[in-house]
Amino acid sequence: MTALPDPHDFIGIGLGPFNLGLACLTEPIDELNGVFLESKPDFEWHSGMFLEGAHLQTPFMSDLVTMADPTSPYSFLNYLKERGRLYSFYIRENFYPLRTEYNDYCRWAAAELSSIRFNETVEAVTYDESEALYTVTTAAGTVLRSRHLVLGTPPYIPEACHGLGGDFLHNSRYLEGKAELQKKKSITLVGSGQSAAEIYYDLLSEIDTYGYRLNWVTRSPRFFPLEYTKLTLEMTSPEYIDYFHALPEETRYRLETGQKGLFKGIDGELIDAIFDLLYQKNLPGPVPTRLLTNSALLSARYDEEGGAYSLGLRQEEQGKEYELTTEGLILATGYRYEAPAFLAPVQGRLRHDSRGRFDVARNYSIDTTGRGIFLQNAGVHTHSITSPDLGMGAYRNAYIIGELLGREYYPVEKSIAFQEFAI
Repeated sequence: MTALPDPHDFIGIGLGPFNLGLACLTEPIDELNGVFLESKPDFEWHSGMFLEGAHLQTPFMSDLVTMADPTSPYSFLNYLKERGRLYSFYIRENFYPLRTEYNDYCRWAAAELSSIRFNETVEAVTYDESEALYTVTTAAGTVLRSRHLVLGTPPYIPEACHGLGGDFLHNSRYLEGKAELQKKKSITLVGSGQSAAEIYYDLLSEIDTYGYRLNWVTRSPRFFPLEYTKLTLEMTSPEYIDYFHALPEETRYRLETGQKGLFKGIDGELIDAIFDLLYQKNLPGPVPTRLLTNSALLSARYDEEGGAYSLGLRQEEQGKEYELTTEGLILATGYRYEAPAFLAPVQGRLRHDSRGRFDVARNYSIDTTGRGIFLQNAGVHTHSITSPDLGMGAYRNAYIIGELLGREYYPVEKSIAFQEFAI
C-alpha cells in the first residue's frame, strides 16, 4: 500500500501576483509548510499586454511584500538593486513600474522561492473528514494533502462566449495574436478598462497601415477615467473593508455596480491620447472605427465558413437590440472567479450567497469552517475595490497568514483612514 504524503499546512492553487506574494511572505516562516501549484511552465502575468510604455496603475510599493514587510528580500526595490537598476529607477522619478518590469520582478521572485511547482495542473480536490485534510491531485499524478487551500483567479470569459469557436482572444493573449488579428478586415474589442483602452490605442495607431475596421464596445455608459484622488484611495483601507463587508448583501451588490470606475477605470491621460489620435486620424476623412457605449454583449456565434463572429448586443439605455459582425474579436473582460471543475467534490463545504457567488468571509475564507479555503482577488461583492487592488494584496496575505498560524505574524493594520465610513 502506497504511503500517503505528509500534509502541508496549505496549498496555493494558481500563481498570479497575489499567491506569489503569499509564497514570498511565507518563505521565511518555519512554522508554515506550504506549496504552490501552477499549470504554466513559468510565472506569467498579462504577458499579452506588454505594450510599449504600458505601466501599472499602482505605485511600486504595491509590490508582492512591502505593505506587509518592508524589510523583505523579495521587494521591488531589492529586485532593482540586484538587477543594477535602482539608481535608474530613482532618476526616472516615476512611482509606476512598467508592466514588463513588474512581470520580470515577479519572475525574479518566483525563481528565488522553494515552494513553487510549475507544470502542475490541478484535476481534483477532495476532503477526508476523518483526518480533516484536503487531497489535491494533479494531471501529472502528483497527490498532495493539506489542511488549508488558497485559490487564485483565472481570466474571465463572458458567458455569451463560452464554447465559442474561432480564434478570438482574451486581452491577456493580445500580443501573441496581434499579427494574425491585423490581417482581418474587421476587429471588435469588448471591454472598457485600462487594458481595453491600451489595445484600442495600439490598434487605432496602425489602422491606416492595415486597413481594418475597428469597433470598441462597452456596456458602460461612457469610458470612465480611473478615480485616483487621495480620499477615494482611503477606500483601500481596513476600515472600508470592515464597513463594506458588514453591509447587507443587496447593498453591497448595488455598490459593486457603481464602484467599477474606482478600479476598472482608464488612466485619464490615455483617454485624452485616444481622443487626440482619433482627431488626427480623422483629418484626411472619417476613420473606420466605432466607439459603442451602453452596449451589453448578449450572445456570440462564430460562422466557420465565413470566418466571422456575429455579436448580439443591447443598447441598455434605449433597450434596443442590434447585431455586429466582425472577423476579429478581443475580450478585454479582465479576471473574475468562476469555480473550477476540480472543486466539485468539495462543493458541500463551500459557502455561497443568494446569487450563487462565493460568500467570502471577512477573513477571506469561503468554506463552512471559516478557515479552511481562502480566496484571492474574487471578492469585489464582499470586500469592495480592495479585492483586485495590488496594493492590498500584501495586506490580505498578512491576514490569511494570521489565520493559518492562529496568531498575527505580520502586523495587520486596523485603522489608517482620516475619514469615517460607518456611524
